[in-house]
Amino acid sequence: MDSFPILSILTFLPVVGAIAIMVLGKDNSMAPRQIALGTTLLTFVLSLIMLFQFDRNDSFQFTEHHVWLKDLGVSYFMGVDGISVLLIVLTTLIAVVSVIWSWGTVVKREREYYVSMLILVTGMLGVFMALDLFIFYIFWELMLVPMALLIGIWGSKNRVYAAIKFFLYTLFGSLLMLVGIIAMYQAYYNQTGIRTLNVLELQQGAALGAYSDNLQFWVFGAFFIAFAIKVPLFPFHTWLPDAHVESPTAGSVILAAIMLKMGGYGLLRFNLPLFPDGAEAWAPIVITLSIIGIIYGSLVALVQPDLKKLIAYSSVSHMGFVTLGIFVGNLQGMDGAMMVMLAHGFNTGALFMLVGVIYERGHTRLIDAFGGLASQMGKWAGLFILFTFASIGLPGLSGFIGEFLVALGTYKYNPTAAFITFSVVIFAAWYMLQMAQRVVWGRAWGQAPDPADNDLTPAEVLELEALGPSDHGHGHGHDAHPAVSGGDHDHHAEDDGDGYPTHEGQINSSKWPDMTPRELLAIVPLGVLTIVFGVYPKPLFEIMEPALKAVLEGATRVIGS
Repeated sequence: MDSFPILSILTFLPVVGAIAIMVLGKDNSMAPRQIALGTTLLTFVLSLIMLFQFDRNDSFQFTEHHVWLKDLGVSYFMGVDGISVLLIVLTTLIAVVSVIWSWGTVVKREREYYVSMLILVTGMLGVFMALDLFIFYIFWELMLVPMALLIGIWGSKNRVYAAIKFFLYTLFGSLLMLVGIIAMYQAYYNQTGIRTLNVLELQQGAALGAYSDNLQFWVFGAFFIAFAIKVPLFPFHTWLPDAHVESPTAGSVILAAIMLKMGGYGLLRFNLPLFPDGAEAWAPIVITLSIIGIIYGSLVALVQPDLKKLIAYSSVSHMGFVTLGIFVGNLQGMDGAMMVMLAHGFNTGALFMLVGVIYERGHTRLIDAFGGLASQMGKWAGLFILFTFASIGLPGLSGFIGEFLVALGTYKYNPTAAFITFSVVIFAAWYMLQMAQRVVWGRAWGQAPDPADNDLTPAEVLELEALGPSDHGHGHGHDAHPAVSGGDHDHHAEDDGDGYPTHEGQINSSKWPDMTPRELLAIVPLGVLTIVFGVYPKPLFEIMEPALKAVLEGATRVIGS
């Protein structure tokens, strides 16, 4: 298996699929969908083969090393460890899910859509495999264009603004990282006389004293800002809500489930091993920003009227746990950070798809436009509640394990920081359950309001008051509760017969079908994973812990020691 270039095949197979779509998809409207699905399925199967062949007690495996630009020290160097192998499998799974979801929902410029998606998959896989900084930077930049296209062409009303904002933020971080790469490359050459961008060789530069404390501080900062933008960590997060809201559903899923994880991966793969002294100096700053981000994301999510934007700000809060767990500098925190990344991929990706289900039927994402969906869409409601509970960290689901371990790691680092952080976790339950209550069990179209609910429109209040005080829910006989319109859901509304809103703020969901087989096929696997790994996460820890220990042991100083 060692001689079989499985990493290269995994990485570039999606590009082969993209080329096939461009060649074969001109005259056959089904070809782009079929090729994209076949390509992503084959990539997923290969990633599972790699996972089953992975030696849990070893370091980098399946390595491929070929000298490319010898005089510059650039090589084609690919390899995976316990950190990257799990993220690669998650990436290939989400790619399959995204193509299944897009099948039938994307009807405009399908060839270009699936080509962009497949090239994006190649960029994401390459990021998790590259062990040469030059190759890594190529893959990092490769992701930028197709993701911007997905937002800018197939997104919502303000898609161009969101795409440009995403592009500029990411490009700014990338340019800073490029400066850091050049500075480190030159420092290593000055110390050893060797030109190399091999990550494992550059990591030895710290042990050799090739990087001064001052250099480590500033170069760490350059890498950190690039990865913090991708996480996104407060205050580098402002591109994310716009990108999520304006993206097509599959774009939001990829963005949440995979692309945000690249920031956390970069911090683990590069910042800690390459710049241990810089990491020690920056750790208090990063931990402070992480705690602020956790609190800020929760508070802003509380007041969001848009379902997608609420979930986007919840991502800011959840990803704060990732950076917090990484920089408390102990194994419990790092284990928790990895589990949060994986669980967030399952849960938030599924939540974006579930929002996409009702958006396709109602053409709005406003929370106030929905109510009582449990009575019409039982399967949808059940899955929505499952992933809501997983997102707030209910024990027995995947979201709990990671946040619990980050709590332990943070307490070990600083009990006060742990108390401040996890005393506000209740906000996650607040905004998620409040949203679920309104959408899943709230007052449906045409349902008479209960005066005790404080959910009456001004016209309904006047109508009840005109009946006299004895009839305000305390009247006589069967006429105690007069029939009223049903509030915002059908006040002055005229149903157009198709379940779409007749005007802003009014949705009749009574005629909506429940989830289709295609929608279930895309979402149910994520539900199974969030339950299985919530109950039995041991296999994940067995894979990733040796690599996480190597990150800690490979640093000349362990943060928090």
